[in-house]
Amino acid sequence: MTDHQTTTRRFSSGPWRRLRSLRVRLIAVFAAVALLTAVSASGIAYWLNRDAVLKRAQDTALNDFRVSLSRNVSDLPLNATCADLTQLANTVASSGLSYDVVVADPARPGCVASSSPGRYTLAEVPGNLQDTVGRLRQVTDSNPYAYHLYWQRQNLDGRPFLIGGTKVVPTGPTAYMFKSLENERADLNTLGWSLAIATLLALIGSALLAQAASATVLRPVKRLGEAARRLGEGHLDTRLEVEGSDELADLARTFNRTAASLHEQVEELSAREAQSRRFVADMSHELRTPLTAMTAVTDILEDEAESLDPMIEPAVRLVVSETRRLSDLVENLMEVTRFDAGTAKLVADEVDIADLIMSCIDGRAWYDAVELDAPRGVLAVVDPRRLDVVFANLIGNALKHGGSPVRVKVREADGTVVVEVSDSGPGIPEDVLPHVFDRFYKADKGRARSEGSGLGLSIAMANAQIHGGAITAANGEAGAVFTLTLPLTQPPTPPAAAEESAT
Repeated sequence: MTDHQTTTRRFSSGPWRRLRSLRVRLIAVFAAVALLTAVSASGIAYWLNRDAVLKRAQDTALNDFRVSLSRNVSDLPLNATCADLTQLANTVASSGLSYDVVVADPARPGCVASSSPGRYTLAEVPGNLQDTVGRLRQVTDSNPYAYHLYWQRQNLDGRPFLIGGTKVVPTGPTAYMFKSLENERADLNTLGWSLAIATLLALIGSALLAQAASATVLRPVKRLGEAARRLGEGHLDTRLEVEGSDELADLARTFNRTAASLHEQVEELSAREAQSRRFVADMSHELRTPLTAMTAVTDILEDEAESLDPMIEPAVRLVVSETRRLSDLVENLMEVTRFDAGTAKLVADEVDIADLIMSCIDGRAWYDAVELDAPRGVLAVVDPRRLDVVFANLIGNALKHGGSPVRVKVREADGTVVVEVSDSGPGIPEDVLPHVFDRFYKADKGRARSEGSGLGLSIAMANAQIHGGAITAANGEAGAVFTLTLPLTQPPTPPAAAEESAT
């Protein structure tokens, strides 16, 4: 398995699989939509409230500064001293809105007239605001004043301030206002926290709502999945309870119709298969009686073949061989029907695999054509009769189609016994390999007749599987290699077989 396949399998299970579930995705979508909506609404509300709060604070402070300055500047004497300018700054700043005032006069360049001299001076006023305040505007019908009140928001030592300024008369002083926006910033921070908490509550509420909605939606889907799983396990009578008339109800009705149709088709196919198996079994049993008589006659004919007319002898030998071939075919068909009907049983015993293979080779006089590499002492619980059929089919197939010498190697590995049968032939064509264990399959389709029936390897595979093992076919370095793998102990008996054997 490649690293990519390992990573894909790891991500498709465990926590990654849970993250990809429909419930989690529904909750994630609900939460994302709620979060986006809440953040957008909170952001819009925050900026609207921020502009409203700041505009109201600055408009109130600037209007009060303008009115207070206009009311008190008329009391300022000509050629005002620094003390007069300081008095003006203190008087204007005493309006009650908690702002400080700095007054500058070009005629008094060394004077610092401030309501809070230690905190606010002309140096704290931005240069661009000073230039704008001191710039003379042309008086027109639409602009009756040469000087205007200008303002700017500025951070001083990390604290927000509103700084406003205006020139009183062309030759008079210039006044600047410093209004702290700390209270407004605190109010806006409180508003921001409130909106953040509201967004979090909306996110939690949307997750709970998504959980409830997903439970409502996924409950029928879960029931459908369980029903489909039971249907796949063979419970063809599985049906869903239909509730309502929505899309999920239509899906349940479609599932029920599909399950009913599948049930009918499977029952029909099962009946036909059972009928076919009965036909083959009955036919095989019916053929055994005449074949027994024919076999006895052919044995006599074979013994007397040499004394018969030379013109008749070939026909007699042909009848003998074909009768035996037909007898073998009937026996194979009966064995196949036992496997299909599930009536084939193991008569297991602990045997030495090497002794069993030697008995098979000696009984068929193959000892000159087979090389055996089988250590003694490899004991396995098997049915000797059925395993003899497996060895006979594998070794006989190798001798017939691959050629001698045929090598048989036995080894023990991880609680199993492995038997490899290899020949010295040309191997098995790649297009034939997937079909070598199919019933009645013959690689040479052009031969009208052949010595085998095409059932040997299929029966060998069935006998291996009833032991809990398997047979594989491949091409080795010198020819075909068939590998039989069997457990050393007898596989557990299925419950149905145990009940059948107890009756």
